Amino acid sequence: MAAKRQPNLRENQVYSNRVVRSEFDNNWRTVVLQSGYVKYIALRNNAKVTVILTTGLTKLLTFNKGGYVLVGSGGVSHYSKPHFARNLN
Repeated sequence: MAAKRQPNLRENQVYSNRVVRSEFDNNWRTVVLQSGYVKYIALRNNAKVTVILTTGLTKLLTFNKGGYVLVGSGGVSHYSKPHFARNLN
C-alpha cells in the first residue's frame, strides 16, 4: 500500500524557535537587516524552504513571490503569511 501524502496546510503568520536547519531552493534573495535579522525574500511563486525542527520533524514550506523568512539570533524564525506547510516525515 502506498504511503498517504500529507496535504499542504495554509498557515498564516508563524514564528518558531525550534528550527535546527533551513535549506532554501534557488528562488530566494538574502538581505541582512540593520536589526541583525537575515531576511530571505521569495523571488518566484512556489519558492521552497525545507526546515528541520528540534523535534526531528522535517517540513516543506512553500511561499509565493514576495513572501519572506526572517531569521534572528538563537534560531528564531518568522514566516510571512500566507505560506503552505507539509510534513515530510
